[in-house]
Amino acid sequence: MISLVLTMAVHLAVSPTQEGDLLRGGPIHYDAPATAGRVERVGRRLESGELELAFDPDAGYLPALLDALGIPVSSQALVFSKTSFQSERISPSAPRAVFFGDEAYVGTIPGAPIVEITSVDPQRGLVFYTLDQDGAREPRLVRRYDDCLQCHVTPDNHGWPVNLLRSVHPDDDGHAIMSSGTETVTHATPFEKRWGGWYVTGTHGEARHRGNAIAAPDTDEVDTEAGANVEDLSAYFDTGRYLSPHSDVVALMVLEHQAEMHSRIAFAAYEVRLALYRQEELNRLFGDPPGTLRSTTEKIVRSQADALLEYLLFEEEARLPAPIRGTSDFAAEFQARGMTDARGRSLRALDLNERLFRYPLSYLVHSPAFDALPAELLEVVYRELWNVLTGERKSAGLDRSERGAVLEILLATKRGLPEYWRD
Repeated sequence: MISLVLTMAVHLAVSPTQEGDLLRGGPIHYDAPATAGRVERVGRRLESGELELAFDPDAGYLPALLDALGIPVSSQALVFSKTSFQSERISPSAPRAVFFGDEAYVGTIPGAPIVEITSVDPQRGLVFYTLDQDGAREPRLVRRYDDCLQCHVTPDNHGWPVNLLRSVHPDDDGHAIMSSGTETVTHATPFEKRWGGWYVTGTHGEARHRGNAIAAPDTDEVDTEAGANVEDLSAYFDTGRYLSPHSDVVALMVLEHQAEMHSRIAFAAYEVRLALYRQEELNRLFGDPPGTLRSTTEKIVRSQADALLEYLLFEEEARLPAPIRGTSDFAAEFQARGMTDARGRSLRALDLNERLFRYPLSYLVHSPAFDALPAELLEVVYRELWNVLTGERKSAGLDRSERGAVLEILLATKRGLPEYWRD
């Protein structure tokens, strides 16, 4: 069962030049000021006085903050398992609202003293902030370090900051029943295993999921029938306290894809930058010219490129067991933000009948974080993606007609493609 954790992990190791935390040392310098993300730009505008956030008597700075970050209210997803450092405030009667845009995530609980923010900074990766909900003070974004680092350590991600959609079994107060196990959820997770610990609004026919339900005390199982095809959440909690009464099933599915895609981009960037850093140390040690690409570095670059491509191309996506439809304006608003080719096709076009997207290549290929990947990594990703789209390399996520469509969409909308793509 699923609960959102926008989490950060710490990894202590020995670099070629120093002992210490790889996040805080070279080449990542995670503790240096983050400057390149949209959240950071909003923070600078607040500090300079260029931007003012209106304070709402009920929702505080939240509506104005979402607007400044370009995050639609329709993206709201509601989680009632206790997975935030404000967990004591979360319960089935008071779920946490999570909002997301292309470059940021925002989480809050009605009446809570702070808003939690995760920035997708192209240089630093996933960076955490809070905003005090105090209308008597000037709003400021506060960077969070150790308090986030020590909350959720994930050995599977080698200690790098990551986004996680985590599967838990919630009891009637929202606590995770840890003896029942946990799992990370992505677009590869079967539909029937999703959304335990979440509220879900939308229709999905005969398909079933684990949302809108509490684990039974004796078996830890949930009543999937009771939580199916729910379109109104007012029977579960006071929806009037939230910006939206929805926890849209389509928004949830896009969130699952996006959170993992951002994690893979950040993870690949960290790993390759670290490999290149260590390579230069070895080059100096052995007297090789700067930039000499060692075989170990090549292997790391190749493995990270393959992991990115696998997820970018939805190669392991779980097919939908039935068509799904949301209850909010999220689907229409999300698709309207897509860049289109001359035929009106976009990587944001949704399918929702058999799979999430019409054209199986992640729209985050257009993101600043993707463009900021190390050049050595981007070179391999672009070459292998070209091979897939021209039929030289097989991909489980694309058939022949889809390869041509994705290629044409990219040629029309993506800046920075290698020249051989256009030749």
